[in-house]
Amino acid sequence: MTLNKEAELLKDLPLFSKVDLAKLKLLAFTSERLTYDDNQIIFNEGDEGDAAYIILSGTAVVSIAQGSKELELDRINKGGFVGDISLLCDVPRTATITAQNSLTALQIKKDTFFNLIAEFPEIAIEMMRVLASRLDNTSKQLRDANSKT
Repeated sequence: MTLNKEAELLKDLPLFSKVDLAKLKLLAFTSERLTYDDNQIIFNEGDEGDAAYIILSGTAVVSIAQGSKELELDRINKGGFVGDISLLCDVPRTATITAQNSLTALQIKKDTFFNLIAEFPEIAIEMMRVLASRLDNTSKQLRDANSKT
């Protein structure tokens, strides 16, 4: 994927929709492109986090440990992002993220993200909306899972 295509993909995300395309090209350029194989773990629940990942191709499976089992919470496809909580909070990873099939992601480090927020504060507002929606979804799934046990 070219730098221009990565920037256009970022522009399509609500999180970055108001950011100038030239700034998104810079973000894509300063971020690392990583490739993962089928079932390769991107990061584990409980790991220290210092970056978020935007899915450029493939699917990421989001799961948490529940007792001796793994509970799948979500699947994130092209254009989605994972690991965003670690950008805002100094907390361990809240879920395990695993590549399904092959996956390519753009890794955005915390310092790069904060530099972007300083210039475009509306990104923080959009991120809060996304996180609130994810929290609501996760809470519903956990309630449903607990009612089945």
